Amino acid sequence: MKHLEFSRHRRLRQTANMRALVRENYLRTEDLIYPLFVVEGENVKKEVSSMPGVYQLSLDNLKEEITEVESLGIKSVLLFGVPNEKDEVGCQAYHDHGILQEAIRVIKKDFPDLVVIADTCLCEYTSHGHCGVIEDGKVLNDPSLELLGKTAVSQAQAGADIIAPSNMMDGFVTAIRFALDEAGFHDVPIMSYAVKYSSAFYGPFREAAESTPQFGDRKSYQMDPANRIEAMREAESDVMEGADFLIVKPGMPYLDIVRDVKNNFNLPVVIYNVSGEYSMVKAAAQNGWVDEKSIVMEMLTGMKRAGSDLIITYHAKDAARWLKEL
Repeated sequence: MKHLEFSRHRRLRQTANMRALVRENYLRTEDLIYPLFVVEGENVKKEVSSMPGVYQLSLDNLKEEITEVESLGIKSVLLFGVPNEKDEVGCQAYHDHGILQEAIRVIKKDFPDLVVIADTCLCEYTSHGHCGVIEDGKVLNDPSLELLGKTAVSQAQAGADIIAPSNMMDGFVTAIRFALDEAGFHDVPIMSYAVKYSSAFYGPFREAAESTPQFGDRKSYQMDPANRIEAMREAESDVMEGADFLIVKPGMPYLDIVRDVKNNFNLPVVIYNVSGEYSMVKAAAQNGWVDEKSIVMEMLTGMKRAGSDLIITYHAKDAARWLKEL
């Protein structure tokens, strides 16, 4: 044995302090973005059955929720609106007093420093559940862009700090950038869902946002999970059109895409740790099959290691508490 030559990598793993000394990636509370679902009505705090610990909240319950979020050190939230009334073209998405616009105003009034990100899409607001205008059973690209621009402007007027378009229409970033600039919102950044796959991991979200398509699917505008090179084309287009952040969605099954995006573009990269990923961990933990804290922290750290700068996650509040314990 004394003549063997090999590297002793374990030298740097001997103690907790030694491991901390050479640790390459860190998860911070500031990296976390917490999604919220806001509904119309009063005194509503309805747990989403497929997402334990996640609730639909009415405006009067927002202050209590945001107070908790801020107390944990979370600096940003992503808002989704769930209106009572829906129609073919999603009018409530760009109504001056739509549920999302009112939620933005409520939050910014009492929590002016919190970064409020507005999801900019039509699917929660359309009667058919698709992310654009429908004609003869098809989602029309260009007519949808005009409505997305109107939606973004209404959200910025309400006080949104960041616009986050999630619809995957071609040209959505340039259409929204043009609309924002024309309305005087030159300084409002766009956090683009640049690489959004047509994924089975969105199931629980569609319950929370009440946005299930009433016919067909979204495969004509969301990406094929088998494709990698296409993701670079999508991200490149958004960069050229004026995006300020690039989102990859979902998270865990697409860490290779996160790394590709990070390596190829000099913008902040955001990963969306989506509802299906969250619900699987919650279900396994409730059955005693996994240690929830360990699993979540490993997942989120893995997302940072893959190249994400920010993480949208329903685990944000729990992760923030666990980070305080470190």
